[in-house]
Amino acid sequence: MANSLCLIIDEMHPSLLPMLAAIGVEGDYQPQLTAAAVPAALAARPYVGLLVRSKLRITSDLLAHGPHLRYVARAGAGVDNIDEKALAAAGVALLNAPEGNRDAVGEFALGQLLALLRHTVPADAEVRRAEWHREANRGEELGPKTVGLLGYGHMGRAFARRLSGFGCTVLAHDHDPTVFPDGHARLVPLAELQARADVLSIHIPYSAANHQFVNEGFMADFAHSFWLVNTARGEVVDQAALVAQLRAGQVRGAALDVLDNEKLPTLTPAQQAAFDYLRQAPNVVLSPHIGGWTHQSYVRINEVLAAKIGAFLGSIRN
Repeated sequence: MANSLCLIIDEMHPSLLPMLAAIGVEGDYQPQLTAAAVPAALAARPYVGLLVRSKLRITSDLLAHGPHLRYVARAGAGVDNIDEKALAAAGVALLNAPEGNRDAVGEFALGQLLALLRHTVPADAEVRRAEWHREANRGEELGPKTVGLLGYGHMGRAFARRLSGFGCTVLAHDHDPTVFPDGHARLVPLAELQARADVLSIHIPYSAANHQFVNEGFMADFAHSFWLVNTARGEVVDQAALVAQLRAGQVRGAALDVLDNEKLPTLTPAQQAAFDYLRQAPNVVLSPHIGGWTHQSYVRINEVLAAKIGAFLGSIRN
């Protein structure tokens, strides 16, 4: 399977093609393809691989146009745009690269949490308006806090490692019984995390089971008020419920890198109402899904994917 063809339909760092060539893969780089044009492109050549970001959903209908496909590679961590059951039924492997941007996410989550605790975003805006309010911006230290991590995969662990220098207590909960503890966080039942955490940082993937997992009841079950950080997926949080809990004071502040609908011109009236509250709230920090988006991770994702593609092709050749 030398020079295996791989169709690449999203923008990627230019280091990708030579990395693929080094493992005997011919990358057909077509980031200009629209989602509607991908099925015809797949049918046109005997592609063994399809490399994507989030341009389109990978469904059984799409896979039917690529009869030679052996793998789909997702340049990033999340695979919520990929029907994993359809891939399994078609005998197509799924490869992704959470190792590629976990450090970027871990650093970013820490920065957002510190910004939230120390009021740096509203304080910056005030000084730019020639306002000087020291007492109003008196902040909180991270060291005495208990930070709860919902999900302890690549991203949660990367965040926990960066928290280790602050002296705070770090608890983690993961529904997967095979997740192992390490020296940076203690794995606990969800009820214990809710009883003890001053901060909730979300690191679970989006799935149907996780849709609005963090809802009004979930937030109300925390023993005391807390700060919330979400660098995972917006759909795992009920945004209207978050607004209600911010208004009630149960959530003391939120740093949101993701929203339930990130195509802002398409917000429903309910989504618009929640977004309007979030964007004017002084205790909310917003960013446009950039947690894993660094110059370094852009290259590292390629390195991870190339290594995984090489290993996968080697396994099916032997």
